[in-house]
Amino acid sequence: MSATSITTTIFIQNSLLFMLMNDPFLTDLQEKNDVVIGKVDWKGRQALRHRHGGPRTAILPLATFALENMSGVALAVNLVTYIYGTMHFDLLDSANELTNFMGVSYILSILMALLADAFVGRLKIGILSGCLEFVGLVLLAVQAHYSKLRPPACDMNNPAVHCEHVEGGKAALFFVSLYMLALGSSGIKAAVPAHGADQFDEKDPKEDQQMSSYFNYVLFALCCGGVVGLTILVWVQDHKGWDWGFAICALALFLGVTTLLAGLPMYRIQVVRGSSVLLEIIQVYVASYLNRNFQLPEDPSELYEISNKEEAMDMEFLPHNDTLRWMDKAAILTASAEQTGRPETQRPWKLCRVTQVENAKILLSVLPIFCCTIIMTLCLAQLQTFSIYQGRTMDNRISKHFDLPPASIPIIPVLFLVILIPMYDRIIVPLLQKITGIPTGITHLQRIGVGLVLSCLSMATAALVEVKRKGVARDHNMLDAVPGFQQLPLKIHWLAIQYFIFGVADMFTYVGLLEFFYEEAPKALKSLSTCFLWTSMALGYLFSSIVVNIVNSATRGITRSGGWLAGNNLNRNHLNLFFWLLALMSFINFCIYVFVANRYKYRPKDFVDSNETKGQA
Repeated sequence: MSATSITTTIFIQNSLLFMLMNDPFLTDLQEKNDVVIGKVDWKGRQALRHRHGGPRTAILPLATFALENMSGVALAVNLVTYIYGTMHFDLLDSANELTNFMGVSYILSILMALLADAFVGRLKIGILSGCLEFVGLVLLAVQAHYSKLRPPACDMNNPAVHCEHVEGGKAALFFVSLYMLALGSSGIKAAVPAHGADQFDEKDPKEDQQMSSYFNYVLFALCCGGVVGLTILVWVQDHKGWDWGFAICALALFLGVTTLLAGLPMYRIQVVRGSSVLLEIIQVYVASYLNRNFQLPEDPSELYEISNKEEAMDMEFLPHNDTLRWMDKAAILTASAEQTGRPETQRPWKLCRVTQVENAKILLSVLPIFCCTIIMTLCLAQLQTFSIYQGRTMDNRISKHFDLPPASIPIIPVLFLVILIPMYDRIIVPLLQKITGIPTGITHLQRIGVGLVLSCLSMATAALVEVKRKGVARDHNMLDAVPGFQQLPLKIHWLAIQYFIFGVADMFTYVGLLEFFYEEAPKALKSLSTCFLWTSMALGYLFSSIVVNIVNSATRGITRSGGWLAGNNLNRNHLNLFFWLLALMSFINFCIYVFVANRYKYRPKDFVDSNETKGQA
C-alpha cells in the first residue's frame, strides 16, 4: 500500500471518528447515561457524573466540617472552665450549663435538617449556619475582651471569697451569643455531612463503596479539627485569654464557610421537594389508626401504590415488607377512593402509598437502635466535664518546660484515631471483606455494638482511675488541696486510658450510626437521618444534667458531702461510684441493644426506582 493511500485511509478514519464524536444523537445518549438522577448543579441544571460530585468534591464539605469542629471540640472540653472561672457558676452548674448547651446544639439539628430537606436545601443551610455561628463567636470574643461585659475577676477556688455571679445584661449577652453559636453549629451538623454524602450515587456500586469510606472520613475530619482544637486553641484559651480563643474560632468558621462556597460549581445538589416527607410519614401513622377496623388483604399487591408510569422523576418505589403489618392498613384502597383519579392526594390522612408506609416502617424500626445510643453520649458528657476537672487536680507536667492543659487530654485518643481511621478504611475493612463478604467489612449494627461495649469499658476504667486518684489524695493528706495550685503527685496520663477507649468507641459507634441512618432513611430525609446521631447525642447531654441531679438528690442523705457529686471538691465526693453506675447502665443498655439489633431487618438496597422502571413499562 502506498504512502498516499495510507494517508487517505487515516484521514477518512479520523474524519469518521470526529463525526461520530460530534454526532448530536450520540452526544445526547452519552449525557443521558452520565446524568445523576435527583441531583442538579448550582444553576438548577441536571448534574453530570463526570462534572459534578465524587470523592474530590466531597473533600470540601469535609474540610468545612473539620474547621467547624476545631472550634467545637475546644469549646466542648474547655468551655466549662470559662463558665466556672469567668462567669462564676458553681462547678455542678457549670457542668450542667455546658451539657445543656451541647444538648440544645444537637437537638436543634432536627429543625435545621427539616428546613434543609424540605424547603431550603442542605448547601444553603450549611452556609447560613456557618455565618450564624461566626457571629455568635464574635460576640463571645467581644464579651471576653471587655471587662465591663463580664463579672469582676475572682478566685472561685478560694472558699473564703464571694464571687459575683454573671447576671443582667451581661448574662443576656453571654446566653444569646452561646445559643446563637448552638443554632449555627446545629445547622452545620445537620446539613454539611449529608451534603458531602450527596456527592455520591447510591445506585452506582463504585460510588456506593466510596460513600462508605466517606463516612469514615467524616470522623477523620472531626479528629483533624479536634487535634488543632485540643492543642492550639485550648493553649490559646488558657494562656492568651478567651478573647483570643473565641476570635480564632471565629476565623476558623470564616475559612470553613469560604471553603464550602468554593465548591459551588462542582457540587451535586439534592433537589428540594418543597414539602415535608416527615409529614407524609406522620400521615401513615394517622391513616393506620383511622383504618384500624379495616381487614388487610391477603395479597399485599392489592395495597395502594402509584403505578411507576405516574411517578415523578425524583420519587422512589419500595417493595412491600411483611414487618409491622398493622401499618399496612394505611394503604388499603376502598371502593369509593378507587373511583377518584389520585386518591392519595385527595385523602392523604386516610390513604397512603405502599412506599410511604414502608418509609414509615423504616423510621419506626430505626427508633429502638437510636434509643440504645443515648447512654453512650451520657458517658461522653462526663469525660467533657468531671474528667476535665479531675485533670486540674493532677500533675500535668509532660516535661520540665511543657504542661498539658487538662482540657487537652482527649488529644491522645484523637491522635490515635487520625492514624487508625485510614488504617481501618484501607487495611482492616478489605481484610474483613474477604472474611465476611460484606462491602463495609462488618454490618453497621455490628459496628455500633462494638462501640457500645467499649463505652462500657471506658466508664469502668474511669471508675478505677478515680479510685486511684482519691487514694493518692488521701495518702498524701491532700483531700482539701486547691485544684490548679496544689497538684496531686499523680500524672495526668492516667486519664488518657479512659479517653483512649472511648475514642475508639467513637470510631465504631458514631461513624456506624451516621452510615446506618443515612443508608436506611428515605431519600428525601437524608439530612434528617444524619440528625439521628446528633439527636442521640443531644438527648445524652440533656439526660446528663438530669441524671447528675437525680443522683445527687438520691444520695444527699447517705453521704457526708451531701451527694455523690455535690460541692466543688472532687476529693470529698464520690465520682468513682457515679462512674460505676454509668458502667452498669452501659452494660444493661448493650444487652437491650443486642436484642433490638437481632430483630432489625435492613432496608432492601435493590429497590425499584421510578425513572429506571419508566423505560421498562
